[in-house]
Formats: sequence, C-alpha cells, structure tokens
Amino acid sequence: MISRDEWNEALIARHGQELHDRFSSATAAICGLGGLGSNIAIALARAGIGRLILVDFDRVDITNLHRQQYKAEQIGEYKTEALAANLLEISPYTEVKGVTEKVTEDNFLELLEGADIVCEAFDNAEAKAMLVNGVLQKLPECYLVAASGMAGMGSPNRIETRRITDRFYLCGDGVSDVEETMGLVAPRVMLCAAHQAQTVLRILAGEYEV
Repeated sequence: MISRDEWNEALIARHGQELHDRFSSATAAICGLGGLGSNIAIALARAGIGRLILVDFDRVDITNLHRQQYKAEQIGEYKTEALAANLLEISPYTEVKGVTEKVTEDNFLELLEGADIVCEAFDNAEAKAMLVNGVLQKLPECYLVAASGMAGMGSPNRIETRRITDRFYLCGDGVSDVEETMGLVAPRVMLCAAHQAQTVLRILAGEYEV
C-alpha cells in the first residue's frame, strides 16, 4: 500500500504544487452515478480531487455494465457503495461521501452542502431540469457542469463544452436523445463524462471557457 505522502508526491510531480493544492482542497458533487457520473468520479479521483460527494439511489444492474464503471460481481449493490469501493482501489486517499438518496427539490441543498462544483449526470430530463434550476437559483456561489446529448453513434467530434453563464457549463452535442437513437454507447458517454471532468479541473485551475 502506498503512503499518503507518496500519493501526493506523485500528483505534485504531475500537476505542480499549485494545481495539486487547488485540486486536493476541492469538493465536487456528482449527482447520478451511471455512465456519466461513474466515469466523472474516476477521472476526478485520478486527478487528485480531495473530496467527492456521490449521490444516487439506484443499484448496479447487469444492463449498466457496458458503459458504467462497475464490475459484474457488484450487481445488486447500491451504486454509491460500489463506486466508493472502486474509487478506493484507484485513489486510496480521496475522501468519498456516498449519499444513497433520490435528489429532490426538497433535499438537494442538504445533499450538496459543501460542494464547490456540482456535476449533473442524470438520465432523466425532469431530474436534470430540477437540479440545474435549483443549483442556479439557490447555490449562486457553486459551479454547475451539466450534460445534454451523448447518445447514439454520432461523431465524437460533436461532443463539446459550452459556457452558458459564468457558473454554468453544458457538455454534449445538445441534440442526440436516447429515445431517438440506438441508445447509449460506452465511448460516446465516456467522452461526454471526460468533458465534464475536464471542465471541473479547468474551473479549479482558473481556466474558463469563453
């Protein structure tokens, strides 16, 4: 088992002390731990984000395994618990808080307490709208990185990141819908998740889209 000092030294060698300090002191909340959220979490943990709040009420299902970061042996487990275990194997000193609850208008403020950045990673349009509107209206100091459009076999080059307002970013192609395509395909979902994770890191680094 590597020590915390060894872990930090490796990250500092990669990012430099200033970025490491910014990343390691940040808290990111990920709402929805499916194809988007599970990939976002792993990318942020690898980058050295200090604290992750993982929010989902669902369990791992066999149909999740083709695009989500779970294992066959984890089928039936809560996603919060399964993903936390996987993250511990990858990044042993990341602080992970699992919240096995459904996000609602009544509880999202409590669930997201302490987050510097919120990643919206739901697969339900109503849940997406609820979270986006809630964060923008009631958490004005918090950054929001959301997603829209990553389904089907469309070109990977259509996935992009747009800055909607000073604190609101939207990743995806903005048009592809699960109902109108063959569904979600792992590489394209992972591309969108990578956009979201990279946007989180850029915000923390002080690099903003124009």
